[in-house]
Amino acid sequence: MRQLFLLRHAKSSWDDPSLSDFQRPLANRGLRAAPLMGREMARRGWLPDLALISSSVRTRQTWELAAAQWKNPCTSIFIDTIYEADPADILAEIKKTPDEAGSLLVIGHNPGLELLVSMLAGPGSSVPALEKLERKFPTAAIVRLEIGSNWQDLSAETSRLTDFITPKDIA
Repeated sequence: MRQLFLLRHAKSSWDDPSLSDFQRPLANRGLRAAPLMGREMARRGWLPDLALISSSVRTRQTWELAAAQWKNPCTSIFIDTIYEADPADILAEIKKTPDEAGSLLVIGHNPGLELLVSMLAGPGSSVPALEKLERKFPTAAIVRLEIGSNWQDLSAETSRLTDFITPKDIA
């Protein structure tokens, strides 16, 4: 059973209006939440074999702070096409994952991640996780999906949403 983790970047700062959206760094709240989520992933044994990360500043920082909580962080690939991507573009990148990777982490943005989870979650998904997703996919939240096929065959309703965790759930 493969695992797909989708992590929304931690809270970003709007303090410097001269920065483009792509260049915005994490806010103080994000600087606290990202390592918190990394520790929670480690505690649960949710350590990915590979990470695909939007190349924006805030997603890179989220990755660095979360992965610093793990003994042996996995290989990370920064991908421009995940930046503010729609679900189809994110899924296209996921489908390129090598078969030997049993677990994959994607760090990206909303609404793409939220829409992708809604699309992928199929029969047997956790009702509480689905209900939580319908309310909001906040910054630094992570979902875990179980994938019964190889990465290339991943499509709508072919996975099972098992968990949805926000920083408020563990703070």
